[in-house]
Amino acid sequence: MSLVKLTIKGISYSQTQNGAYALILNEVDGERKLPIVIGAFEAQSIAIALEKEIKPPRPLTHDLFKNFAERFDIIVKQVIIHKLVDGVFYSSIICERDKIEEIIDARTSDAIALALRFSAPIFTYKNILDKAGIFLKTNPQESENQDTIEDVLSNPETFGMEESNEASDTYTKLSLSELHEQLETAVQNEDYEKAAKIRDEISKRES
Repeated sequence: MSLVKLTIKGISYSQTQNGAYALILNEVDGERKLPIVIGAFEAQSIAIALEKEIKPPRPLTHDLFKNFAERFDIIVKQVIIHKLVDGVFYSSIICERDKIEEIIDARTSDAIALALRFSAPIFTYKNILDKAGIFLKTNPQESENQDTIEDVLSNPETFGMEESNEASDTYTKLSLSELHEQLETAVQNEDYEKAAKIRDEISKRES
């Protein structure tokens, strides 16, 4: 079976499961998206790895695993999403130490959080992408289901529950310097959901 390389499109709040998030993977040489429902902690860990400017004051679980692995000269070479059963994705982490390769079973969310920290590529098999991938048409009017798909993929660069308009207005009323101060405070308090929202408001102003 042929492998298909994936990249991370982003993370959005899941419209189908309360308290869950949708991790959106994109095939490198195609247009299909692979949405995977993950938990809040894993979504936070992946989002932090994606956002280089947000550095937690203390290592998170996946950071600790990376530090532990590096101390013992273990590297993560790649992650393969190798099985899909009843809507659950199964993944393997391909590791190497002293030129000896080992395969470790892992939850897909954990595997991807580690792949990001090791800059390791992410793959899946073509038959899994054929089965679970979503092809987004270029014209949103071409399908009645397009709005539903776009809802799942909305705001892919952020994570966390959609905040109220009142909370959004609070950020828009702040100056850039005040936003940067709040961003630093949020990171120090390990409130990464708030940090991501503030970061988005800063990006809008500076773009």
